[in-house]
Amino acid sequence: MAPVGGRGVVAVIPARLSSARLPGKVLRSLGNRPLLAHLLENLHHAQSLSGMVVATSDDPSDDAVAAFVDRVGVSCYRGSLDDVAGRVLAAADQAGALAIVRVSGDSPLLDPALVDQAVAQFGTEGGDVVSNVVVRTFPKGQSVELVTREALARAVAGMTTPAEREHVTPYLYAHPDRFRIRSFTAAVARPDVQLSVDTLADLERCEAVLTALGAPAWQVGWEACVRASDGLAGRALGGRA
Repeated sequence: MAPVGGRGVVAVIPARLSSARLPGKVLRSLGNRPLLAHLLENLHHAQSLSGMVVATSDDPSDDAVAAFVDRVGVSCYRGSLDDVAGRVLAAADQAGALAIVRVSGDSPLLDPALVDQAVAQFGTEGGDVVSNVVVRTFPKGQSVELVTREALARAVAGMTTPAEREHVTPYLYAHPDRFRIRSFTAAVARPDVQLSVDTLADLERCEAVLTALGAPAWQVGWEACVRASDGLAGRALGGRA
């Protein structure tokens, strides 16, 4: 992992066990490993990061997340359960980051090449935010948001509602007059594909995609994951015919 701009770009992964639709999802078994292990492995293969931090809460319900992260040798920050934006900012400060790449803890098929693409664009164009969700063309579970530490601090200071604190980045997109926002899109738009895990059915789909691929997501890329997902849908359709 190479440093960028002195202190570097650090991946920050918000993760907690108290998700409403699928409690405990980040540590649920996927391919005989915790879901979060897949994401961390993928991020390890991003060439442009100087580190990564899992940002979990200091609530006892997340002790298992902190213990797992410690076992695999990844940095962990523990903060507020509900103030996710404040937690992400504090994790960035702990890491001494110039900028952070925020990725969701429920994205076990994340393509690290997208992280590298965001960091490369940041290096050439600058800005406060580089994101592939300004216009959603990538599948769910392939969202990458690079935010400078300075811009994140200004955003957190301006947030006034619990929803802004919980979802972290919508405040930045809602104020393009205050933040310089860059974006990148997929050559072929596939925002209809679900490659993140919100429900048990999503977890089972990701399991089936990994089985069909026969390789981790970092080796094959997001487009191969889409093709595998499309293939599963085609077989299901054929089975009903």
